[in-house]
Amino acid sequence: MAVDRRGRGAAVEAAARAFLLKSGLADVAANANFRGGELDLVMWDARARSLVFVEVRYRRDPRFGGGAASVDAAKRRKLVHAAQSFLLAHPAYANAACRFDVVEADGDPAAPRLNWLRDAFRGDDV
Repeated sequence: MAVDRRGRGAAVEAAARAFLLKSGLADVAANANFRGGELDLVMWDARARSLVFVEVRYRRDPRFGGGAASVDAAKRRKLVHAAQSFLLAHPAYANAACRFDVVEADGDPAAPRLNWLRDAFRGDDV
């Protein structure tokens, strides 16, 4: 089950990454682990001149709540903490504007339906 879940998560994150690349974002990092949190995707939005921390949330069936609803206050705090750690580890981005996006995914993990929520929450909201 754990391997199946990991494989499903990797497939959905790959689909989200491909979608965001086609939408004009550029890769910075993926699965960046820091004490207390992980960043699924870190991307650069050249048009907005922003570093984008992306949380990818998969739900097999959206009738039981979308992925964004699962990014509760505790999860947001972990993401903000991980983003702060990322910025400390990558001083080239220290002065960049930052935002937190969520990509909701549902359906078939090999070809999920994606919904990109830009600026889903703010770091100072947590």
